[in-house]
Amino acid sequence: MNKNSIGIFDSGVGGTSIWKEINALLPNENTLYLADSKHAPYGSKGKNAIIDLSIKNTEYLLNQNCKTIVVACNTATTNAIDYLRAQYKIPFIGIEPAIKPAALQTKTNAIGILATKGTLSSVLFSKTAGIFSKSVHIIEQVGEGIVDLIETGKLDSPEMRSLLKIYLNPMIIANIDHLVLGCTHYPYLMPLLLDILPNHVKIIDSGEAVARQTKAILQQNNLLNTSTSLAKNRFLTNGNPETMNTLLNQKFNIEIADF
Repeated sequence: MNKNSIGIFDSGVGGTSIWKEINALLPNENTLYLADSKHAPYGSKGKNAIIDLSIKNTEYLLNQNCKTIVVACNTATTNAIDYLRAQYKIPFIGIEPAIKPAALQTKTNAIGILATKGTLSSVLFSKTAGIFSKSVHIIEQVGEGIVDLIETGKLDSPEMRSLLKIYLNPMIIANIDHLVLGCTHYPYLMPLLLDILPNHVKIIDSGEAVARQTKAILQQNNLLNTSTSLAKNRFLTNGNPETMNTLLNQKFNIEIADF
């Protein structure tokens, strides 16, 4: 069981940003990454559809004997992880926007959240944001169109830059000093975000915290892989593999699967 893979799924290639953090912290762990690009983005879908897609991905990873599952998608976490934990015995690690550190660290009392519609409209997000919104001005922005551009290989494109400027300008005017990334696709925007935002704005994503939580869960369940042999990392997609190939620097064989 310890040598079984950590299963990771996302609505496409964005969760590879989470995979990189997990792989850096736990290089001996075997991983199986599932990119559900055919159904991306999840953020524009309703709660029931998101739960159904999350079940589909979970069942696929369980059939591959994964020992734990990382829901590397903010929208799937905020809408489906409670259901998944209730239905399956396997440990699940989820992701939600890092509002808390941003709200605690802000000096201007203004923070920005860039996320999908599915995340921002979820009960979990509303509950977390509600705790801090009394003392901190939170500017929420749905990143409509961003995931589609990333999935189609237009990460560093004029369309992306134009879209980001539209989304970020109200936050800049509101004098935010922290930007929280509420989608695992968004860390790949870092060069563009740094170019557009004022220098004092700190960008926060959840990747490193998720990797630490994954390690903690494996330790708690005695599931850490103690083998020193080279880890096997598999990447499966039901969409075009080219974008994922680029984001992973052409280092892996991307398998095409129907799921």
